[in-house]
Amino acid sequence: MKVLKIVSVTLLFIASILPQNKGIIGGKVIDKSTLKPIPGVNITIIGKPFGAATDTNGVFEINGLEIGSYQVRASAVGYKSETKTDVEVNYVKASNLLFQISEQPISLQGVTVRSDYFQKSLDEFNSLTNLNYEEIRRSPGGFEDVVRALSILPGVAQASAGRNDLVVRGGAPSENLYLVDGFVIPNINHFGTQGATGGPISYINLDFVRETSFSSGGFPVNYGNKLSSVLSIDLRNGRSDRIGGKATISASEFGLDLEGPISDKSSFIFSLRRSYLDFIFNAAGFNFVPEYYDALSKATFNVDSKNQLSVIFLGTLDYVNFNNSTSDNLYQNSKILGSNQNNYFVGVSFQHLFDNGFYNLRLSRNYSYYDSYQNDTLLNPIFSDKSGEGYNELKVDAVIKISKSSEIDFGGTADLNDFSANIKLPYFISSFGDTLLPASINTIKTYSSFGLYTEFSSISLDRFNFSFGIRGDYYGEINDKFYISPRLSAKYNLNDISNINFSIGMYRQSPSYIWLVANPINKNLKAILVDQYILGYQHVLREDTRLKIEAFYKNYKDYPASITRPYLVLANTGAGFGGSQDNFASFGLDPLISNGFGNARGLELSVQKKDSKIPYYGIFSLTYSKTVFTPLNGVQSLGSYDQTWILNLTGGYIFNNEWEASFKFRYATGNPYTTYNSSGLQSVVNYNIERFPALHSLDIRVDKRWNLNKWALITYLDIQNIYNHRNMASISWDYRTNSLDKSKAIGILPSIGISAEF
Repeated sequence: MKVLKIVSVTLLFIASILPQNKGIIGGKVIDKSTLKPIPGVNITIIGKPFGAATDTNGVFEINGLEIGSYQVRASAVGYKSETKTDVEVNYVKASNLLFQISEQPISLQGVTVRSDYFQKSLDEFNSLTNLNYEEIRRSPGGFEDVVRALSILPGVAQASAGRNDLVVRGGAPSENLYLVDGFVIPNINHFGTQGATGGPISYINLDFVRETSFSSGGFPVNYGNKLSSVLSIDLRNGRSDRIGGKATISASEFGLDLEGPISDKSSFIFSLRRSYLDFIFNAAGFNFVPEYYDALSKATFNVDSKNQLSVIFLGTLDYVNFNNSTSDNLYQNSKILGSNQNNYFVGVSFQHLFDNGFYNLRLSRNYSYYDSYQNDTLLNPIFSDKSGEGYNELKVDAVIKISKSSEIDFGGTADLNDFSANIKLPYFISSFGDTLLPASINTIKTYSSFGLYTEFSSISLDRFNFSFGIRGDYYGEINDKFYISPRLSAKYNLNDISNINFSIGMYRQSPSYIWLVANPINKNLKAILVDQYILGYQHVLREDTRLKIEAFYKNYKDYPASITRPYLVLANTGAGFGGSQDNFASFGLDPLISNGFGNARGLELSVQKKDSKIPYYGIFSLTYSKTVFTPLNGVQSLGSYDQTWILNLTGGYIFNNEWEASFKFRYATGNPYTTYNSSGLQSVVNYNIERFPALHSLDIRVDKRWNLNKWALITYLDIQNIYNHRNMASISWDYRTNSLDKSKAIGILPSIGISAEF
């Protein structure tokens, strides 16, 4: 009897791990303008004899698939077809897709649809890239980070190694807009820089990201209060069949995901993650020990066929601990700005469909608490900042489809924001020899702002598309409160695979709250203005490969500039961890005036190949650009984030259903910097005239998939900077040796990751 029990348990175990043909691809097809389901759409798997058609609710399902990666196409008469790549099928859960396709009422003569691998927008014709979950996940050196994956795109520079400070077409790290499911979130990074949008690593769990859309310029009027880029992240809904999840150990953290149905019409997703770097850093005796946690949850309720309600929560806890056991550690830590941060976001969204369109009503609150501090080698305080920033927003967006080829978008925002600060800066002499007077700020403020926009987009005549919009903004925290921003984009289709496009527009951004409270004169600051001009050409080389060439020019005006330090314009701040290393410049504690100006101009070339029947993929991008700014002293100098040449080459090959290998090579001109003289001070006359050596590195990654009956396992080996080139990161003056200290970035960095889905 005992033997029979052992045999039976063994057979059950073997049955549980043996592969079975249960792979499913399901999903829904909706109209991109009205979000209504489209019945009768043909769903085909490219290169395979499988397919389906959507039902009256726009839903489809394809069963009996073997494990592997697929390309799935949705096509219907009168609509533009769309192909989803990198659709991974396993036996644990169905791959759920969402197609949003647009009507195509006008057919060009002799058209053959060849470009449906690349998504298109009716109101945005250039500078737009979409990346799906799998394209981000497998990015070498990307830590499966939504923001870090953008570094391969044209026009995107890295301000410093190991951080997510986006510098887009010469713009400062404070000029980027993040949206998650349409909600505005000021910063989606752990240990975020106050007043900017960067940090070391994102807290958005990639496991729940359906796709991302990144615009590096020329974005439409529904996006306001940012100057350079928009990253829109769409989260997926939870699975509807049963409770499932995923356990992960990645390069820097471990976590647990759960998802599943709440009822027949509702579902949830939830994740909790914790870093483990503090264990490693403590064991290795590092002087600087970071620790972080984050949580994400979303619940979606389908009230009926026309109404949907969703609730999102995001939360983070970030801590920094210093190991001051040695005099060398004390000295190194005296140069670092520590920052403990707590952040939460809560958002409620209601979506309603009507006959020819839809509207979204969103109500949200984002709160960030910063506890930043820096001490000298005797542990006496150099700087402290305890600030709270609360953003409360009511947002309405609506789309009305007025014909098969045109639509009107309109909406608005109302914000009531609270800001508190307790900032202390004792007497401080900057590295340029400036004497910064002691500052003591203790304030609580409430600010309001409003925005309204409307936009008309159309396909007219035979080959011409255009979009025109206008936006109005009210910023209650500054004296000049009202601003108008018109924008125009157009595209001319040379044929079915080529087009030329352009956009022109005005973009405004209000000053950071922390800049405004530092000095009463700073209330006179204006909203920063940039006039953008973009001219582009796109050509589909083959159905899975696209060539893009774009030229851009950005004319900056009304940038805050320091009166105390007439060489400083705040466009050159916001990256890195700040503190004494940048003379506390990013906090804007000086008296400021909106007299800084500059420009960024450049040319970009990119070629992107999607995964297809030919199982390799890749992106090549080459950017030439120049950024200059002029502060109050009237001397034009290079922007601190200017990188004249940026070359990226990334790609990969899918050998079979189990093995995949990829690489990323990056080369960039070194950033400008100001050197030190023999007295240990930086000279204003030499401001940003030197350059660091060129940056370059090669990352490689190998993925292995293990597909069992009830489990799907992904393991990977990721090696950053495989040839161990240590790029120069920064310079400072070492007062112990009275010599220049050249800091280099980390060399070769291997990491492994394991994800088990159940």
